[in-house]
Amino acid sequence: MADIEVLLPKMGESVVEGTITEWLVEEGSKVEEDDFIVNIATDKVDNEVPSPASGTIKIVRQKDETVQVGEVIALISTDVEGVVESAPKNAPAESVGHQVVDTTPAPIENGNISAVGNITSTSDRFYSPLVKNIAHKEGIEVAELDQIPGSGKNGRVTKKDILAYLANRQDRAVTTTKTASNTAVQPPKAAQKPTTKPVKAPSAAVDGNTEIIEMDRMRKLIADHMVKSVQVAPHVTSFVEADVTNMVLWRERIKKQFQDREGEKITFTPILLEAVVKALKDFPLVNSSIDGDRILVKKDINVGMATALPSGNLIVPVIKNADQYNLTGLVKQVNSLALKARNNTLSPEDIQGGTYTISNVGTFGNVMGTPIINQPQSAILALGAIRKKPAVIETEYGDTIGIRHMMFMSHSYDHRNIDGALGGSFVKRVADYLEQFDLNREL
Repeated sequence: MADIEVLLPKMGESVVEGTITEWLVEEGSKVEEDDFIVNIATDKVDNEVPSPASGTIKIVRQKDETVQVGEVIALISTDVEGVVESAPKNAPAESVGHQVVDTTPAPIENGNISAVGNITSTSDRFYSPLVKNIAHKEGIEVAELDQIPGSGKNGRVTKKDILAYLANRQDRAVTTTKTASNTAVQPPKAAQKPTTKPVKAPSAAVDGNTEIIEMDRMRKLIADHMVKSVQVAPHVTSFVEADVTNMVLWRERIKKQFQDREGEKITFTPILLEAVVKALKDFPLVNSSIDGDRILVKKDINVGMATALPSGNLIVPVIKNADQYNLTGLVKQVNSLALKARNNTLSPEDIQGGTYTISNVGTFGNVMGTPIINQPQSAILALGAIRKKPAVIETEYGDTIGIRHMMFMSHSYDHRNIDGALGGSFVKRVADYLEQFDLNREL
């Protein structure tokens, strides 16, 4: 008999631990390779972890325990002779009998780079230890693995998928991008430490008329993320009021036709998002991050949408390559991610890789807000409520007063790499695009 370790895999950017919320199998039961055996909750999303092998399961960590990435959560006893010893981190897969066993956490990420064996890729795709073992044994590099269609949850590649691919591999040409073995991935520079000492929060008085609510795991992580963001980045906020009357009237006119044709409701969010994407292309430095003394300007425009969950907590699903969608495509992306957030079915891939964030505070009736930057991004835009207000209308016959649909936008940005001229010009450009909206635009 051999015991194969089931390790907690890394399931997203900056995820270092997870909490076991439910075991899907019982102690001592038989499991099959790639069957889902446990639900893990992280500060990002919940996810299921597959079994790396077939055999009898022995549960090592119990429900509600918090486990670090790479730690053993279960053992799978197989019919293979010998026992698998724990390997050092980043050690290669070992061969036990006729079976290759991966004893490393999977996948290990470095920023936007995922490592499988000694191969690196910019893919954020999750691969189970079993799939990684087969790919390693067959000499499949990650660039080739990324091309295999997956039939599992969230497009995950299963054992059946990779074996079917291998059966036809000799008969088809696969374009593979090889990573040079002599090119080392440089570790990111350490973030600059704040020069001031951390401030200790004052103790709050508690009496008999005080209700005490313990923060849940996600609320603790959100709180820590927000405090660190303010400590790291000097926040500046610029405000602009935009006349969005044409946008409002156009949506009101076409919304029924759009729903009949596309089967989707068109909200203001994708229309506003379209203007933000245009402005990001005009001012690419806003779409950047800071790494030590370097400014990293992102070529991909991946826009996150701050979304309130039914629990009251916050999550930021991301529309990848938002500049490549037309308005109809943006509507479908926004609606799909919003539905997933409400149903708590977002995957790690849905919340990774954001380069800029918008927050629609108008949903709660707020006129404006001063949002906190979603690190490691450099800026975030808050969209206020759209309200009817009297406004001055300039015409060729002179100025007049009319009722217009007006909206405030609040742009918070990192003053280390975005000065007031750039941050203010960006939000003004978003307003310009909205005010110039074509009332006669075709669907």
